[in-house]
Amino acid sequence: MYKLKTKETDQSVIEFIEQIEHPKKREDAYKLLDLFSETSGYTAKMWGPSIIGFGRYHYRYESGHEGDAPLVGFSPRKAKISLYFATGDTERDKLLEVFGKHTTGKACVYINKLADVDEDVLRKLITQSIEFLQDRYGD
Repeated sequence: MYKLKTKETDQSVIEFIEQIEHPKKREDAYKLLDLFSETSGYTAKMWGPSIIGFGRYHYRYESGHEGDAPLVGFSPRKAKISLYFATGDTERDKLLEVFGKHTTGKACVYINKLADVDEDVLRKLITQSIEFLQDRYGD
């Protein structure tokens, strides 16, 4: 049976950010913390060992797999900063067209540094993702 690895933890978000070795990445993490907190209205929580998440929703797939996940979040990884937004919404794709320098994976948007992207578009991505997930899965 599949065991969910990414769960909300009691780890300190500030302690996690303070452990980031690269000063510019640590500075970007603090800016993202403020931006996500302010825009989402949620308190930051650690999810697993390295994701800073905001809010929570419960999902259930047709396969029967279910769990909890943050509505939005980010992770300042060594190579790139991972941004977590809802997938499956065409509005996300439209916003990403004007977001700035980034790449995408299946569920993540990757940026090298915060200066590479438009912060106003980032705020819209956060708001849109939360609204999309709350509409789909309820509050």
